[in-house]
Amino acid sequence: MFEPQASLFEQKGIGHVVASFGEASGKLPYTSYMSKQSYMKKNGDVLKRFTKAIYKAQLYVETHTAKETAELIAPYFEDTPVDLIEKVVDRYKGQHSYAVNPILEQDAWNNLQSVMKAAGELPKKADYKKLVNTTFSRDATK
Repeated sequence: MFEPQASLFEQKGIGHVVASFGEASGKLPYTSYMSKQSYMKKNGDVLKRFTKAIYKAQLYVETHTAKETAELIAPYFEDTPVDLIEKVVDRYKGQHSYAVNPILEQDAWNNLQSVMKAAGELPKKADYKKLVNTTFSRDATK
């Protein structure tokens, strides 16, 4: 179950968080963005700005307290008390669940494929070098 729903269930006494998928699975590219090569060629400036914004947000979360981050994102979780959001952010920070940069490394890519294969959701492996372009993310972190 996704957060903060899992913690809301726990708070209401109708469930318990017993394990963290993120903690148990190792480093995974939980969220990624895809684009056609034609879009990248035509709109590289948009992708560059977008990736820099993602990196800026990642740096904010990494360098600010769970409380500061919770207060900032609270408007996106209207039905969740800010103190519960803070608890979730703190848990994720403690588990190192948040990426600290936008670069999709090959080890994380391979780990994701292992998880998907074990779940029966990946009929064959996908080639990192063919499908992953880290140009924008590497540029954003310079």
